[in-house]
Amino acid sequence: MRLNKPRIHQMATTILKRLQDHHRLEVTGSSESLLRGLEQTIIDELSVEDRLNAEVREMLKQFEKEFEQGRADYQKMFTLLKSKLVQERGLVL
Repeated sequence: MRLNKPRIHQMATTILKRLQDHHRLEVTGSSESLLRGLEQTIIDELSVEDRLNAEVREMLKQFEKEFEQGRADYQKMFTLLKSKLVQERGLVL
Protein backbone atom coordinates (compact mmCIF):
# COMPACT_ATOMS: atom_id res chain seq x y z
CA MET A 1 0.00 0.00 0.00
CA ARG A 2 1.45 3.32 -1.04
CA LEU A 3 -0.61 5.69 1.11
CA ASN A 4 -0.18 6.35 4.82
CA LYS A 5 -3.00 6.40 7.36
CA PRO A 6 -3.31 10.21 7.59
CA ARG A 7 -3.67 10.44 3.80
CA ILE A 8 -6.30 7.68 3.79
CA HIS A 9 -8.17 9.49 6.58
CA GLN A 10 -8.07 12.68 4.52
CA MET A 11 -9.38 10.85 1.45
CA ALA A 12 -12.21 9.23 3.41
CA THR A 13 -13.15 12.55 4.99
CA THR A 14 -13.21 14.25 1.58
CA ILE A 15 -15.33 11.50 0.04
CA LEU A 16 -17.80 11.60 2.91
CA LYS A 17 -18.05 15.40 2.78
CA ARG A 18 -18.58 15.47 -1.00
CA LEU A 19 -21.28 12.83 -0.82
CA GLN A 20 -23.06 14.82 1.86
CA ASP A 21 -22.58 18.14 0.02
CA HIS A 22 -24.09 16.70 -3.15
CA HIS A 23 -26.99 15.16 -1.22
CA ARG A 24 -25.95 11.62 -2.17
CA LEU A 25 -25.65 10.58 1.45
CA GLU A 26 -27.46 11.60 4.60
CA VAL A 27 -25.82 10.64 7.87
CA THR A 28 -27.95 10.48 10.97
CA GLY A 29 -26.01 10.64 14.19
CA SER A 30 -22.23 10.44 14.35
CA SER A 31 -20.36 9.89 11.13
CA GLU A 32 -17.28 8.50 12.92
CA SER A 33 -18.18 4.82 12.44
CA LEU A 34 -19.02 5.48 8.79
CA LEU A 35 -15.69 7.28 8.36
CA ARG A 36 -13.79 4.36 9.96
CA GLY A 37 -15.58 1.90 7.68
CA LEU A 38 -14.77 4.00 4.63
CA GLU A 39 -11.11 4.19 5.68
CA GLN A 40 -10.99 0.39 6.06
CA THR A 41 -12.60 -0.08 2.64
CA ILE A 42 -9.98 2.18 1.06
CA ILE A 43 -7.19 0.25 2.80
CA ASP A 44 -8.66 -3.07 1.65
CA GLU A 45 -8.93 -1.91 -1.96
CA LEU A 46 -5.42 -0.48 -2.00
CA SER A 47 -3.95 -3.68 -0.62
CA VAL A 48 -5.43 -5.89 -3.37
CA GLU A 49 -2.33 -5.45 -5.53
CA ASP A 50 -0.01 -6.03 -2.56
CA ARG A 51 -1.76 -9.33 -1.79
CA LEU A 52 -1.69 -10.34 -5.45
CA ASN A 53 2.05 -9.62 -5.68
CA ALA A 54 2.68 -11.75 -2.60
CA GLU A 55 0.63 -14.58 -4.10
CA VAL A 56 2.55 -14.43 -7.38
CA ARG A 57 5.90 -14.43 -5.52
CA GLU A 58 4.77 -17.50 -3.58
CA MET A 59 3.68 -19.28 -6.77
CA LEU A 60 7.03 -18.56 -8.44
CA LYS A 61 9.05 -20.07 -5.58
CA GLN A 62 8.69 -23.49 -7.19
CA PHE A 63 10.77 -22.23 -10.15
CA GLU A 64 13.72 -20.86 -8.13
CA LYS A 65 16.20 -23.29 -9.68
CA GLU A 66 15.18 -22.32 -13.20
CA PHE A 67 15.61 -18.64 -12.35
CA GLU A 68 19.01 -19.24 -10.74
CA GLN A 69 20.20 -21.29 -13.70
CA GLY A 70 19.02 -18.65 -16.15
CA ARG A 71 16.49 -20.92 -17.82
CA ALA A 72 13.64 -18.55 -16.93
CA ASP A 73 13.32 -14.80 -16.40
CA TYR A 74 11.79 -14.02 -13.00
CA GLN A 75 10.50 -10.54 -13.92
CA LYS A 76 8.92 -11.74 -17.15
CA MET A 77 7.27 -14.70 -15.42
CA PHE A 78 6.09 -12.45 -12.58
CA THR A 79 4.50 -10.00 -15.02
CA LEU A 80 2.86 -12.73 -17.11
CA LEU A 81 1.46 -14.59 -14.10
CA LYS A 82 0.21 -11.42 -12.46
CA SER A 83 -1.50 -10.31 -15.69
CA LYS A 84 -3.14 -13.71 -16.05
CA LEU A 85 -4.47 -13.65 -12.48
CA VAL A 86 -5.74 -10.08 -12.87
CA GLN A 87 -7.62 -11.08 -16.02
CA GLU A 88 -9.00 -14.33 -14.56
CA ARG A 89 -10.23 -12.60 -11.41
CA GLY A 90 -11.50 -9.47 -13.10
CA LEU A 91 -9.40 -7.24 -10.86
CA VAL A 92 -8.86 -3.55 -11.41
CA LEU A 93 -5.47 -2.37 -10.21
